[in-house]
Parts: sequence; C-alpha cells; structure tokens
Amino acid sequence: MEAKVYNQEGKEAGSMTLPERVFGAKWNADLVHQVAQSMLSNRRAGTAHTKNRGEVSGGGKKPWRQKGTGRARHGSIRSPIWVGGGVAHGPRSEKNYARKINRKQKSQALYSALSRKLREGEILFLNGIALPEIKAKAAKEVLERLSRIKGYESLSRRRNAASIVIPVKDVNIAKSFRNFGNVSVGQARNLNLLDVLTYKYLVVVNPKDSIKSLIKDTNIPMSTNDTNGN
Repeated sequence: MEAKVYNQEGKEAGSMTLPERVFGAKWNADLVHQVAQSMLSNRRAGTAHTKNRGEVSGGGKKPWRQKGTGRARHGSIRSPIWVGGGVAHGPRSEKNYARKINRKQKSQALYSALSRKLREGEILFLNGIALPEIKAKAAKEVLERLSRIKGYESLSRRRNAASIVIPVKDVNIAKSFRNFGNVSVGQARNLNLLDVLTYKYLVVVNPKDSIKSLIKDTNIPMSTNDTNGN
C-alpha cells in the first residue's frame, strides 16, 4: 500500500509503503462506536450531585394535619414534589462511569478509523516540519501551503481542521500551533480514536517513525522512496 509523502512547502517529496494491518483494515462501525462511547464515558468527571429527600435540610414536621384543611395531604416539605425538596433519581457523585476497554479492541478500532480516513483522502503524510522558533505566523504559513494540495483545500479554514501527529515532542511545533483553535498537536504514541474522529484531517509528520511509535512494533516492514534522492 503506497502513499505520497509531501514536504512542508506542499510539494510531493516521495512515497512510502504503509503497513496493511494499520491502514488496510475494514471499517467496523459497531466496534468504533463501542470504543468511542467507552472513551467518552471514561472522561466524565462524575461531579454532578443532587440531594435526595433524606439529605435536604428541614421538613421534620408534617406541614399540616392529614384531614380537614381541604388541601392535599403531605407528610414532609422535603418531598421531591415540593420546591426546595429532594431530587428524585438525580445524578449522584458516587456513580462510576468508567468502562473497561480491551487493548485489542482499542487498537482495532483505531486502525479501522485510520484506514477509512486514508481511503477518504483525509490523511496527509509530511516528511517533516521545521520551525526554528516559536512563531504562529510561520505555523500559519505551513497550513496555507499544505492547503494548496489537492483534496486538502479546507485544511486552514474549517473548524476542527487537523490533528498534527509528530513522532517525538517538539516544543516549537506544539507552541507555534497552539493558538489555532482548529488544530491540535500530539505525539504519535498518544494518538487515540477520538482524535481521529474529531478532526477532519490527520497530518502525520515523519510517517515512518510516527507509525512505528503508534503501533509500538519496529518489526513491521515499511520503506520510504525519496524522489529527491536522499
């Protein structure tokens, strides 16, 4: 499976062979949905908390006698039907929203999403991004050049435009792009399914090292063909 590799100027710089098991997986909507929902559930803080009728203050006395007043009978002002009373079936902070995700399921769901993204032409491979200093202007120029590539015209315009994946931590890249609300920067080893689903495009920098870091398996064969002869 061959893919084109570009440079940060937006020009084709070569090609590379992608691992079939990562970028050639079948689309499994049920698995992707299951893993995505579990990951979102695990992110819930679970801090919302309401008091039931036994926890609100007051209400120890019967509001009025049972019969003879012409009004409906009530036993406590802490009843959920009273203003200021307890809440029936409300959220409780002791509820555990955590869901277990098997490692194999998590990986397969990620590979399935990556494969679909590649088939739809939403993954861009770059041989590198070189920013000598932290500067948002330089980062914007990179996005504008990349948006000239056919199929990636909305890279610098749309909301949740791109997730830039780098093999190792790079402060200049991370801080240069951090002021753009439609772009995120993260290391390949931290890439997860929600990142792939949230952003329209995936920009993989130094794809050979990034993919190896992503799958944590250096024995997977990958080759890069540089048209510049390097």
